[in-house]
Amino acid sequence: MQGPLPIIALVYASGIVCGHYVNVPLRWLFGAAFAVALLTISHRPSRAVAIWPLILLCGWAGLESRVAVLSPYDLRSSFGQTAEYVTLRGHLCETPVRRVFERDDELAWRSIAQVRLVELGRKDEWQRAYGRVAVSTPGVLSERFFAGQMIEVKGVLREPKGPVAEGLFDYQAYLRSLGIYYQLKVESTNDWRVITSRASPKAPPWSDRFGAWAQKTLSKGLPVEDESLRLLWAMTLGWKTALTQEVSEPFMRSGTLHIFAISGLHIALIAGIVVSVLRVAQLPRSVCGLIVIPLLWAYTAATGWQSSAIRSTIMMSVITAGWSLNRPSDLVNSLSAAGLIILVWEPRQLLQAGFQLSFFVVLSIALLLPPLRAIQERILKPDPLLPEELRPRWQRSLDAPLRYLTSSFATSLAAWLGSLPLIAYYFYLITPVSLLANLLIVPISSLALMASLGSLCCGDWFLPLTELFNHSAWFWMKMMIRLSERAAALPMAYFYTPPPSILLCFGYYALLGACLSGWLFTSKRRIWIGVAVGIIAVICISIRVSNSPALRLTILPLGGGGLWADVPGRADDLLIDCGSPNTAEFLVKPFLRAQGVNQVPHVLLTHGDLQHIGGMECLDFPISQVTTSSIRFRSAAYRRLIHDLENRRDGWRQANRGESLVGWSILHPDARDHFSQADDNAIVLSGEFGGLRVLLLSDLGKPGQRKLLEREPKIRADVVVTGLPSQEEPLCQDLIEVLRPKVIVIASAEFPAGAHANRKLRDRLARLQVPVIYTGDVGAVTLTIQQRKCELRNAKGEMLSYNYKQVP
Repeated sequence: MQGPLPIIALVYASGIVCGHYVNVPLRWLFGAAFAVALLTISHRPSRAVAIWPLILLCGWAGLESRVAVLSPYDLRSSFGQTAEYVTLRGHLCETPVRRVFERDDELAWRSIAQVRLVELGRKDEWQRAYGRVAVSTPGVLSERFFAGQMIEVKGVLREPKGPVAEGLFDYQAYLRSLGIYYQLKVESTNDWRVITSRASPKAPPWSDRFGAWAQKTLSKGLPVEDESLRLLWAMTLGWKTALTQEVSEPFMRSGTLHIFAISGLHIALIAGIVVSVLRVAQLPRSVCGLIVIPLLWAYTAATGWQSSAIRSTIMMSVITAGWSLNRPSDLVNSLSAAGLIILVWEPRQLLQAGFQLSFFVVLSIALLLPPLRAIQERILKPDPLLPEELRPRWQRSLDAPLRYLTSSFATSLAAWLGSLPLIAYYFYLITPVSLLANLLIVPISSLALMASLGSLCCGDWFLPLTELFNHSAWFWMKMMIRLSERAAALPMAYFYTPPPSILLCFGYYALLGACLSGWLFTSKRRIWIGVAVGIIAVICISIRVSNSPALRLTILPLGGGGLWADVPGRADDLLIDCGSPNTAEFLVKPFLRAQGVNQVPHVLLTHGDLQHIGGMECLDFPISQVTTSSIRFRSAAYRRLIHDLENRRDGWRQANRGESLVGWSILHPDARDHFSQADDNAIVLSGEFGGLRVLLLSDLGKPGQRKLLEREPKIRADVVVTGLPSQEEPLCQDLIEVLRPKVIVIASAEFPAGAHANRKLRDRLARLQVPVIYTGDVGAVTLTIQQRKCELRNAKGEMLSYNYKQVP
């Protein structure tokens, strides 16, 4: 790193980080920056020191200028936090994007758009408005709506919701990183209207027209529009509609999903192809640079100005400009220049996962590849005392392939090591198989991309050659799909992990740099560093063990079961019900993955309600044991499930009142019970953890509650968790008086209507001198019990109003 830009970019980025965590009025930041700038200009001796706080203040002020409320018409100051049915008028920032989801074995389409506001209509009164709004509409909008148009749309305007459970995608934080603070929920496509004027664009932007032409060109000669063709559109044109969860999952698990982002791979390949052709024509470097850089930006514009493409194009433009001007090559300095340009243009990019992954991967390759190459040279270096002509021919013939394979592996290893903490932090995933998968899939993706670019260059002018390129690209994409599926199916190919802490990430990168630089292995430091690492490891393990809670119970807002009981170790962890097929797919599975769950030791199915057990087939985790009661239910889904369990040789247990299950006591039902309602036959669990008593009632109705009181007249509970029975209300007054709970958690949900706590229940429970928390209102609730203390937190980790400590 010979250039000055890395430290400048680092200080500027530090200012952005300060602005993210510490809010300071913009005028104060400008005043401080102006004062430091005057000091830097007027007082020469202090210039070398004062320039660094000035750069930090510039980064801080840059972020604050993007997030501060500067306009009196800003939506954040004029609208507030209450949801309201409104009408918006504004300009489409981009052409609406289509997304497809699979629910109940049917495809559901949704159109996502961003609108830059001009006016806001509230109760037939119009007012000026400023800001951008994300608009979500079920269905597919017609092609009459495209970027730049003035539109009018009706719907419910509200702040975006945060994650409903820990580990789920935080859509609110994502939109805020884009400068969007409100979301409009539209009922149907009929609520959209185009407002025509002389200034309105008459046709879609040329990038949309190019995308439509390119999709048509890439499909020429192919018999049908299948998955491989749609993925070719995604890889070549950035068409994200093809990347559904089902399609993208094998690529995610094999660590190769990055090939579908218009990123450095695409930009570098295009630049390499064009430069090679121009150099064959014996054009000088300066002319090559003048041709290549505009072509890269034309490709970025044609693919819709995606953030990843802009980042990569800026990076490649800086590198190409330095090469064309015969400047000394310094990848880290060029990378820092590109990062600085991007952060000055949009400081919020630093807070996005895509920016961090892009730059950390390239930076890792730049810093880690040289020591890995040195190791490669030591391994492959032939005997220096043996003349080349005396080496066996088979050894000489293997030199080039071995060097190519080891160089590719070193590059893949450097990128994997550099991105490992970030992938674990954002996606809760570690993919060792990606080291092997990228060796195969990345070169094949380059062939597919070259074939697609060849097809676009030939177009309608050389139709036979276009069709040949398309068949070639289709074949390479088909091979990539098969390889990703095979790689993800290998043993230990991937595993889920809890997100690492920021401190652990810093420690990882420090240790990685010390190892690969050789600093850690010098003879003078080796012993002392080993002792220090051992002491730190013992301290960390001791702190973790001492702070490990006796119980960490998460109640998911499914409206039908969904409790995860996490106790020290993994052997006794328990999943209680798994919700409906939809909630299991979109809520339970992502939540368990975010907890680092790769195998579920125990699953308890409390009763036969489809909303509690319907998602069992969707869980793709290995399950050691499934527990049910011996009572039979009329549900067809439950009967099929029991039939499948009966065909298993082991792993199924029937348990009833009086038995125990991994530290929990089963209080209800008895094997002889046969209530008419399925809810009254639900399994009830009781357990004591850290000196506090926890009672899980499932959806137990009033007849079941009476029977429980009859059998357990002295039952007590500090924490009570209950669902919503379909016919009766939960927690009758007699049961509450006997239990004497300190806190009540109602496992409700916002949808469907039957899973939402009604006003009558809320009024009745509000009269109790007990905190009552509804998961349908606050999202998932995590109950942590440790040393007679009980804490309740929501999905964002925020402390809820209840905090109980029992005095021994």
